[in-house]
Amino acid sequence: MIYTVATDDVGKRLDAIAAEAAGITRSAAVRLIEEGHVSVSGRTEPKKYSVKNGDIIEITLPEVKESEALPENIPLDIVYEDDYIIVINKPKGMVVHPAPGNYTGTLVNALLYHCRDSLSGIGGVMRPGIVHRIDKDTSGLLVVAKCDEAHNALSEEMKHHGIVREYRALVTGGFKEDNGTVNYPIGRHPVDRKKMAVILSGDHTAREAITHYTVLARYGGISYLALELETGRTHQIRVHMSYTGHALLGDEVYAKNKTQFEKKHPSLFSGQALHAKRLTLTHPKTGERMTFECELPSEFKKALELLEKEQI
Repeated sequence: MIYTVATDDVGKRLDAIAAEAAGITRSAAVRLIEEGHVSVSGRTEPKKYSVKNGDIIEITLPEVKESEALPENIPLDIVYEDDYIIVINKPKGMVVHPAPGNYTGTLVNALLYHCRDSLSGIGGVMRPGIVHRIDKDTSGLLVVAKCDEAHNALSEEMKHHGIVREYRALVTGGFKEDNGTVNYPIGRHPVDRKKMAVILSGDHTAREAITHYTVLARYGGISYLALELETGRTHQIRVHMSYTGHALLGDEVYAKNKTQFEKKHPSLFSGQALHAKRLTLTHPKTGERMTFECELPSEFKKALELLEKEQI
């Protein structure tokens, strides 16, 4: 694959350009660069190289190896499936793909068993078919590609914000307005590298992050929100809400303190109260605009019922 740098791309990092050109994730592009699969006008450059006008980026995508993740007979809540895509309602507590500390019991392990050989290889040996992720303790909808054609189309639509992802969340604090937008760049936390953070210092590794929210109900010091992602950064909703003083209930990473409601009902909050409820996308083969929905998890429903009664 060959890509010639245009004026609009001048100054961008090589890993960013490689990711955009190949339709892969930034981390996948970094791996290709580090493994010598990306050249700039015939020479090797580091991932942080700032591209120049006229640079010729050549990207060699290695052949897909046999998956290192093993199929496991794990039940899946399938919302929709055809020959191109499969939409899953992921339960809280399930990791999307194998990673250090979670090599079994993941969504990928379950998909490999269910789909057999029908998954896109673009995501690599540990992430076959994975177009986007949701956190381990976030429940709800995500779409998986069953072939490379579908993966490329969905990745392109995701890149241009064509896939609409709507969430429900319980957060701390009240809101004066019923609607709003949080627009702060997100990058790796400067001290705790396992966390993400809002980065306002001009750090070039921070990326634009935009979250829209609507207040659905107010329960004293707790609010029930609908949130829509315009971008899809790691932990985006959790980071944005925490930064603006509205940390998610049950969030062990980004919430500083537990509310009295959480202390009173600890069994309802084994992780953040966040659910990917609605997903809208363009079918990669037919071009049909499709919307999928799923119900809130039982713990989430119970929390809302109790909030209605107790009116905290």
